[in-house]
Amino acid sequence: MRVVDGDTMEVEFPSGEVDTVRLLGVDTPETSVGSTTPDEFEGIPETAARRAHLGTWGAEASAFAESELAGEEVVVAVDERADRRGGFGRLLTYLYVDGEDFNERLLTDGYARLYDGEFAKRDAYAAAESDARERGVGLWNFDESAYESGETVGGVEIPPLPEDGDYDCGDFDTQAQANAVLDRTAGDPHALDADGDGEACESLA
Repeated sequence: MRVVDGDTMEVEFPSGEVDTVRLLGVDTPETSVGSTTPDEFEGIPETAARRAHLGTWGAEASAFAESELAGEEVVVAVDERADRRGGFGRLLTYLYVDGEDFNERLLTDGYARLYDGEFAKRDAYAAAESDARERGVGLWNFDESAYESGETVGGVEIPPLPEDGDYDCGDFDTQAQANAVLDRTAGDPHALDADGDGEACESLA
């Protein structure tokens, strides 16, 4: 199995066929801040800080899926009440790991929201999301102060978020500032480390 992001995977079936599956009934945030959609996450307004927050949790969801699923043998199940494939041709499925419903786990642990529609587990999934929101876990735990202007991380003052919530290298005066943002957010949702070597915005060095 190869994890594409928090709710999309490539699965090899016993026949040798490889198909892309989209987890039914759940939606994790996009891994790129510029692609996040706070209006789809009830209670999360369209602000720069919220977009950055969702981008971080998109990366967290992908990392969690990778840690739990990569290379694992899983059970893939479809739902007779739901469409077999989504708008992008991906197979819509439940995913079970050691008997546990991984889709529901994403909701319970706050990595995803309910992606509403007609499917058999809709009520159970809605309850799992509601419980996660009440507990303030995962993406539902938002701290505005983490994105305030003038925040200092590791002794480095980070510039304020741009209006769209997405930093690029032009927003920093020094590479140290860019690295501070890279180090505090999993998965590089701002795409500051183009070559993946752990150093952000090397043009500023």
